[in-house]
Amino acid sequence: MNRRSFIKHSSVVSVSATSLAAASCSSPKAAESNEDDKPFVDEFELNELTVPDLQKKMQAGEYTSESITKLYLDRIEAIDKKGPRLNAVIEINPDALTMAKAMDQERKNGKVRGPMHGIPVLVKDNIDTGDQMMTTAGSLALEGHKAAKDAFIVAQLRKAGAVILGKTNLSEWANFRSSRSSSGWSSRGGQTRNPYVLDRNPSGSSSGSGSAASANLCAVAVGTETDGSIIAPASHCGLVGLKPTVGLVSRSGIIPISQTQDTAGPMTRTVTDAAILLGALVGVDPDDAVTLESRGKSATDYTQFLKTDALRGKRIGIEKSFLKGHESVVGLYKEAIEVLKKQGATVVEIEMMKELSETGGAEFTVLQYEFKDGLNRYLSKANAKVKSLADVIAFNKQNEAKAMPFFKQETLESSEAKGDLTSKEYTDALAKTRTWGKRIDQLLAENKLDAIGGTSIGFAGCIDLINGDYDTGFYFCPPAAMAGYPHLTVPMGNVHGLPVGFSLIAGAYQEGPLLAMGYAYEQASKKRERPKFKESLIPG
Repeated sequence: MNRRSFIKHSSVVSVSATSLAAASCSSPKAAESNEDDKPFVDEFELNELTVPDLQKKMQAGEYTSESITKLYLDRIEAIDKKGPRLNAVIEINPDALTMAKAMDQERKNGKVRGPMHGIPVLVKDNIDTGDQMMTTAGSLALEGHKAAKDAFIVAQLRKAGAVILGKTNLSEWANFRSSRSSSGWSSRGGQTRNPYVLDRNPSGSSSGSGSAASANLCAVAVGTETDGSIIAPASHCGLVGLKPTVGLVSRSGIIPISQTQDTAGPMTRTVTDAAILLGALVGVDPDDAVTLESRGKSATDYTQFLKTDALRGKRIGIEKSFLKGHESVVGLYKEAIEVLKKQGATVVEIEMMKELSETGGAEFTVLQYEFKDGLNRYLSKANAKVKSLADVIAFNKQNEAKAMPFFKQETLESSEAKGDLTSKEYTDALAKTRTWGKRIDQLLAENKLDAIGGTSIGFAGCIDLINGDYDTGFYFCPPAAMAGYPHLTVPMGNVHGLPVGFSLIAGAYQEGPLLAMGYAYEQASKKRERPKFKESLIPG
C-alpha cells in the first residue's frame, strides 16, 4: 500500500516526484513475452455492466447467474492468464458455478435475496473463505492455508446471494513487508499489472481487486485498507473505491495489520455498485467489538442516498496544496472543482496535508506494534504451518530464493522487534495518530463543511521489482486512515491513458452522504474510461 512511501518520509510526498510517474517504463515484453503477441481486441459482452444491469438481464431471462459466472471465468482465463496477462486473480473458486446454480434455482423458485443475488464477486487473498480456496496474503509462508470458516464479510456476501468467484492477488502481507517492495507483487502470486498501461503499477495493496474490477473480470470486488490500500489502487485503476469508517465493516477473519485502522470495502466501476456492495458487507459482528459502535449508524441500502442533485447546497473543503504540482494532475483537479461548483456546491480552500509531518512516524510505529500483535493472534488459531510472525520471518529466510527474490522483509523484522501493546512507545504514538479524528472534525465544523476533497494520488508509477515503488505525489489517504473515517474516490479523468481519482472524506459513519456527493459528481463528470490494455507509453 502506498502508505509505505508516506511513512518512509514521515511527511507529505513531494509533488515533484509526480513527473517521474508520467515517464515511460520499459515494456513488459522485455522481461516476459506474451503467449500471444497479436493485438488484443476487447469484445467482452459484459464489459462495464453494473450490478443493476446484470440483475435486469437475469430477471428478463437473458442471462442466468451460472452463465454470467461462466463468462467471467472465461474472461479471467483470457485476460488474466493469457492475452494482456494482468495476473490479478490468484485463485479461482472451484465452487463458483455450483454457487451460481444454487442462486439460479432460488430465483426460479421465486426467491431473490437482494441486489447481490447471483452476482460474481472477487475478494482479496487476505480474507478468509471457509471453502477449497487458500487464504495466504500472497505469502509462500501461508501457502496451503485453508481457513476453517468464512470471514464475517464473506458470510455476509453468501447471505446476500453473491457468488464468490475467486481471490485476488495483493501486495504481499498487504505491503507491510519491505520499504522497497513493488506494489502488486507477492511471492505466491507474482506481479499484478495495471489494465490501462501494462508496465504500470496498479498500486496496492488491493492491487488484484483494483486491476480485476477495472478490467471487467468480475462484477465487483472487495479490497482492504489500512492506509491507502483501497483508495490508491482504485484511483490508479479508474475505479470507485470506498474505505468505510472503521467499525462499519467487520475485520474478523481478515489477516490483520492494524486493529485501529484496518477495514474492508468496495472496489467497483460505479458509485451505485459501491453502494450496493457496501450494503451487503455491513453488520455487527460479535467477534469484532468495534462493529458494536455501528449500531444505529449503518444502512442495509445505501442506494437510497444516491441523488444527482446531492451536491447542491453542500460546502466542500478543497485541499489547497494539491493545486500545485504536476500540471496534468492539477488540471484534472481544477476541472473536478469546477464540476462541484456547477452542481451547486460551495468550495472552500483548506490546507490539511501540511500537518502530516507531525504524525507520519507515529503511524508507522502504531502499525508495527499492532501488526505483530494481530498477526500473532491470527496465526495462533490458523491452519497454517507458521504460527507467529517470528515463524514467517524464519520461513522467508529459509526459502529466500523464492520468498524474497527482489526485496527483503525489514518491515516484518522491525515489527517483530517491538514489544506488546502496553508499551509506552506504542501508546504515545497511538495518541498522536488519534488526533486526526479531532482535527478532521474541527476542520469540518469551523468551515461548516460537508466533506473535504482532494486528489486521491498521482499517476501510476512504473513497475520496478528491483528498486520498488516510488512516490507519485498528491497522496490524500493518511488523515482519514488514521482517523478511521470514511474515504471515497471517484474517477477524475485520464492523462496519456493513466487514471487519477478525486477523493472525498467526511466524519465517522457518513458513508451515505459521501456516496451521495460522489454519485452526483460521477453523474455530472462521467470520467470512468474502460482500460485499453496498452503495453507501454513508449511509442512504437
